[in-house]
Amino acid sequence: MAELFLAVRLGGDRLALRAAEVDSVVEIDALTPVPGAAAHVVGLSALRSRVLTVIDCLRSVDPSRSVAKGAREAVMAVVDGHPYALLVDAVEDVLEASGEPQPAGALTGGWRRAGRAVIEAEGDLLLLLDVEALIAGPAREAA
Repeated sequence: MAELFLAVRLGGDRLALRAAEVDSVVEIDALTPVPGAAAHVVGLSALRSRVLTVIDCLRSVDPSRSVAKGAREAVMAVVDGHPYALLVDAVEDVLEASGEPQPAGALTGGWRRAGRAVIEAEGDLLLLLDVEALIAGPAREAA
């Protein structure tokens, strides 16, 4: 069986996350800002008695941009025991890859840091994003 991926929209592009890294797809209702947090951390939100750190995925790869105003769809992932909500413009569908992930090629800036590979699904090429790189944000690139 081929590997499954979750297609998302981010900054007008159709991208992918490994389905195995996704805990669930959620809608973020209320956000509580975190003073002093990195710019890509938009706040905290509660979900089923758990506190989620909410990450703006577009700001994580391009600090001059942000997800669409009013975007509330997020992909929940648990990394090192901590739950995160990865805010995207839209969550689309689960896709089956047509083959193995291929090297991403010449990416620049935060896309080079967060882009893991390229997959082909449903006749489209999608950049496969690294969940941990999205969570770490630009600070990891500068270090």
